[in-house]
Amino acid sequence: MTFLSEQTEPLRRGPTSRLPAPLELLRPGQWPKNLLVVPLSLLGADLDWGMVARVAVTTCAFVLASSLVYVVNDIADIDRDRRHPVKRHRPLAAGRVGRRTAVALILLLAGLLAPVLLLSRPAAVWPVLLYLVVNAAYSWKLKHLPLLDVFIVATGFVLRLFGGYGAGGRPVAAWLVFTVLTLCLVLIVGKRRHELGVSGSGHRPALVGYSAHFLDLVLVLCSGLTVVGYLLFLRTESGYAAGALLTAPCALLALFRYLQLVVVQSEGGNPVRTLLRDGVMLTNSSLWAGLLLAFQLL
Repeated sequence: MTFLSEQTEPLRRGPTSRLPAPLELLRPGQWPKNLLVVPLSLLGADLDWGMVARVAVTTCAFVLASSLVYVVNDIADIDRDRRHPVKRHRPLAAGRVGRRTAVALILLLAGLLAPVLLLSRPAAVWPVLLYLVVNAAYSWKLKHLPLLDVFIVATGFVLRLFGGYGAGGRPVAAWLVFTVLTLCLVLIVGKRRHELGVSGSGHRPALVGYSAHFLDLVLVLCSGLTVVGYLLFLRTESGYAAGALLTAPCALLALFRYLQLVVVQSEGGNPVRTLLRDGVMLTNSSLWAGLLLAFQLL
């Protein structure tokens, strides 16, 4: 019965966003993950409005699916979140949204997701459904297993990429899959490192299997693999001109800057915020995107 009961004694309110609490529970600040990953399938493609529209529908499907997953995770983690210095301010943990309301949101999101999937190509539907299954397993137990927890989260981004390619009717670029996987491991490991420094292993059981030194080694390894995978993607599969390899300095700078933020400045707790609000990242990304667009038009 406690799963559906409303909170009768909310915790003292901490910092909150300006969004209504139920909308905040959907974590719109994390939606850019879908906007950045799913449309990667358009890189180097001969674009037409039909393809763009199909990819946009799949992006919408992942926004709904990921929001549903966030609500489920917050219900499952409500007690642990209350002991975390930052996550205790989330709507459920702080008592600003009751569990009954959260369950209603899950049903609403599932109801909205169903017609979106019906509008999608089958090749774009299975990655969304598999994403939901994998995250259900993650919320149930897999998130407590060291190493497996970071690979499960990274797999969610690979599935987004498969969904985008499926929507566009194109074969998946293998080296881009590898690059997305290793890059996401960099971001997730950086987040784990930040969590380990902020709250120790008490909040997330999987953190008992990590140390700062071990995570630093993994960061270095995955960063190197990301650069190699990106260069091989450009050289063999992207459809870009050979000059696109000149964007390698942008890739290196992005990784160096992120590692600097994580290791030197002890940031990285919210990778999306780090990527979208850091001035160096934004300037470098703009130049990077401009170069890729120029080479695509050549």
